[in-house]
Amino acid sequence: MALSGKTALVTGASRGIGRAIAARLAADGAFVVAHYGSNDAAAKDTVAGIEQSGGQAVAVRAELGVDGDIDTLFAGVERALAGRPLDILVNNAAVLAGPINQVTPAEFDRLFAVNVKAPYFIVERALPLLRDGGRIVNVSSAATRIALPETAYAMTKGALDVFSRNLAVKLGPRGITVNTLAPGVTDTDMNTWLREAPHLVEKSTAITALGRYGQPEDIADAAAFLVSDDARWVTGHWLDATGGLHLGPGGFHN
Repeated sequence: MALSGKTALVTGASRGIGRAIAARLAADGAFVVAHYGSNDAAAKDTVAGIEQSGGQAVAVRAELGVDGDIDTLFAGVERALAGRPLDILVNNAAVLAGPINQVTPAEFDRLFAVNVKAPYFIVERALPLLRDGGRIVNVSSAATRIALPETAYAMTKGALDVFSRNLAVKLGPRGITVNTLAPGVTDTDMNTWLREAPHLVEKSTAITALGRYGQPEDIADAAAFLVSDDARWVTGHWLDATGGLHLGPGGFHN
């Protein structure tokens, strides 16, 4: 119970990587505020799963990327914390878009509103609540290291990488660490092709050093390290949690 007595806010916690991170932090003893955008049923499942495992969590609904989103989110967060400080913030919520010739101006604006603007102002609002010695983890993507077709999405994650480095310097005097966690191909609802296109799965695993695609729990375990006391001397770091995706020519397993 390394996080016993601590509080955490995880955005985008109703499914996928966010749900796995929320569950792991709760298993480590944290009281988790599980943010979600719209899927009430999925958010209830997240909280129920945590409670059935002996953890504590509450769901807070707030659609990001719209007017008043930060006010709505933190009204719920402050109710849930009930006067307690915040120890951990994980900015995980994000949306995806297709290749450059498929993204409309409206989709482009929404990408940056959810993936860049929202984390920026979530951090700004969270800072008065965040305890000295706290932890911030921003979930980025291998798309900032590898050239992939989803250009606009990669641009948003690149902005998040820069944000993390600047924050690490800004918040260092308070003992708050800020790190970036970059998943690769992970089995989530965002990557439906893992179940629909076996030939693509074969190609992606062939260029992954560990020979498989990731599970949300793989990413959650890395996040648990970054928010733990074991990572107290790690800040401004970009942690590759891809299983070694595209490190070099494939075929090493042959």
